[in-house]
Amino acid sequence: MAPTQEKATPPCCPSPTPPLSSKPILQLRTASSASSDPAQDPISTRPSVPPPLIRPLETTSANTAAAKGLPVMLRAQSSHPLEPLSAAEISVAVATVRAAGATPEVRDSMRFVEVALVEPDKRVVALADAYFFPPFQPSLLPRTKGGPMIPSKLPPRQARLVVYNKKSNETSVWVVELSEVHAATRGGHHRGKVISSKVVPDVQPPMDAMEYAECEAVVKDHPPFRDAMKKRGIEDLDLVMVDPWCTGYHSEADAPSRRLAKPLIFCRTESDCPMENGYARPVEGIHVLVDMQNMVVLEFEDRKLVPLPPADPLRNYTPGETRGGVDRSDVKPLKIVQPEGPSFRVNGHFVEWQKWNFRIGFTSREGLVIYSVAYIDGSRGRRPVAHRLSFVEMVVPYGDPNDPHYRKNAFDAGEDGLGKNAHSLKKGCDCLGYIKYFDAHFTNFTGGVETIENCVCLHEEDHGMLWKHQDWRTGLAEVRRSRRLTVSFICTVANYEYGFYWHFYQDGKIEAEVRLTGILSLGALQPGETRKYGTTIAPGLYAPVHQHFFVARLDMAVDSKPGETFNQVVEVNVKVEEPGKNNVHSNAFYAEEKLLKSELQAMRDCNPLSARHWIVRHTRNVNRTGQLTGYKLVPGSNCLPLAGSEAKFLRRAAFLKHNLWVTSYARDEMYPGGEFPNQNPRIGEGLATWVQQDRSLEEADIVLWYVFGVTHIPRLEDWPVMPVEHIGFTLMPHGFFNCSTAVDVPPSTCEMDLKENEMAAKPIQNGLIAKL
Repeated sequence: MAPTQEKATPPCCPSPTPPLSSKPILQLRTASSASSDPAQDPISTRPSVPPPLIRPLETTSANTAAAKGLPVMLRAQSSHPLEPLSAAEISVAVATVRAAGATPEVRDSMRFVEVALVEPDKRVVALADAYFFPPFQPSLLPRTKGGPMIPSKLPPRQARLVVYNKKSNETSVWVVELSEVHAATRGGHHRGKVISSKVVPDVQPPMDAMEYAECEAVVKDHPPFRDAMKKRGIEDLDLVMVDPWCTGYHSEADAPSRRLAKPLIFCRTESDCPMENGYARPVEGIHVLVDMQNMVVLEFEDRKLVPLPPADPLRNYTPGETRGGVDRSDVKPLKIVQPEGPSFRVNGHFVEWQKWNFRIGFTSREGLVIYSVAYIDGSRGRRPVAHRLSFVEMVVPYGDPNDPHYRKNAFDAGEDGLGKNAHSLKKGCDCLGYIKYFDAHFTNFTGGVETIENCVCLHEEDHGMLWKHQDWRTGLAEVRRSRRLTVSFICTVANYEYGFYWHFYQDGKIEAEVRLTGILSLGALQPGETRKYGTTIAPGLYAPVHQHFFVARLDMAVDSKPGETFNQVVEVNVKVEEPGKNNVHSNAFYAEEKLLKSELQAMRDCNPLSARHWIVRHTRNVNRTGQLTGYKLVPGSNCLPLAGSEAKFLRRAAFLKHNLWVTSYARDEMYPGGEFPNQNPRIGEGLATWVQQDRSLEEADIVLWYVFGVTHIPRLEDWPVMPVEHIGFTLMPHGFFNCSTAVDVPPSTCEMDLKENEMAAKPIQNGLIAKL
């Protein structure tokens, strides 16, 4: 993943980057169509060759460091230990593993599922942040009697590869050491060093887009499939869409000894409309099982002739006449203008905004990763909040018991990869204003390097009112507008789109948000048929009920240096006081806290009736009132699986049985359903197994696993493309600061001036008289 160009909306030349101490203005204004031409925009009259929009941080020079008494060292590497792998590093890692193959046959059969950074020990990250890279904070290292031991260089970077052998149907995991010279290698020569390799038995790795494309071609070329299409009146197979789905695990027939897929079939109506909504015509009654290793159809059965649904005139979603309608004409242009540039600063993948700083990462499985989140708190300096934040898994179980819908239980991260399915925002971005983009690099199935340009979006957003108060006696008022920094990416998994967002606020909050959109996965109905397990969307079409679950892994570090074990988790429930002498008016309630002492005690569910939430506290740091400092997890709307205890998908997704899990940090515990959920026959692998150790949480390096979901009962208004649905949670300071951190946000003077200039002057009455 690499930082790329910046973008301004509207397209005009940016102004010079402001001094570090300034607070650039963000204006939201509505412009008429007549003034939407960039040539007429007054902002575009600035100098044609401005300084860069995103200015790197001013790093500590050798002279400055020496003057401050800091040890001066030359960097042994140009890449931070948490920097995503570059395209060159991925190439070197792949070439190294391929060259290590015992025979040409083995090398030719290697397929590269994933190449990811081996994230180093937390103390190595602390060392890098202390002396080698921003934020240059020596205080991050734990102190020792003789002073910190400072090595002259950082350990070499490593890559971890998941490799599928197409010949032997084996999955192996490799670790390759990289170095500066290795990463700079050109011409494809391998210079890496294999540290380890092992075959992982009885697993199937995630599927790849190349496999999906090949599977579609194999199915279309299968003669019985062609006959089945003709029986349904489909002559042009170019109109047919074959969506391979992983089989999951329902019986021994789905065992990982074979690499299997069971496709769903759809058919478009028009050959000359590439943007037609093909999901509007599901082809049902056909059973197909494909051997993805050898790319052959293992089973084919035309079980039931279900007529193709008629072409729905409301099926398309593209502009204007292409969807048989006319776009509304009363939407005026809306421009986001930041005349002094953005308030954030970027150095590589290190981001500073207001008092926040963190690093941006990206993996092919999780997508966006946020590292080393910290807040600059005046004289208390840089205060860590979290070491690593990401979405590690999602599960979409369907509630229709009929074939083929009962087996639609997608693990979109573990079976496909959220990062690999991410969008290039060059093709359409939902961000406005000044935008910093980051590219993402990953390997394709054959070992080549692919780049998603403009994959991650970083920008500021106006967020309405931050705080306000007006004194009714004097009429005097103070109000501040809220601004947030947003880091996001969007991916498509088959018919659905998911946007993943991390919002950082000026009052110390962090909001995690998922936005769901895209197209419903539909089923076909017989004439006159209805089903109670879904909603009839159009003649012959219905949308089955289903749920979407997401798992956020929150490696917390509240006021803790990397690797320290001084955090604990407290559950808070609001209790109503029993009637009696302490509650004579029957109005009393209070917050009751309970320490979650071990992992088995910390399997918890949301409870809105008691306003339940959880606080991660530092066990030794206190605020000015003597309370332990902390951050609390505040749930949003949520649900649990609406399935019986014997549901097959819960074998692989036992982590869905609770909304919150808490574990003591272990480096290899990354994915709640285990690393390989595809066709996984083992029950309860992952979180449900790890917590059986029942490790102590009273003073530990805490990891929160928050499971949140939405139950989707489809509406007609979700068709043909679903308006965004929002779901998420908030990390909120709780006694972390001594008072509100938002009181120092300055007034939005530009907006006040704008209103004064545009509005006629009005007499201002005394507030007390006006109220009386």
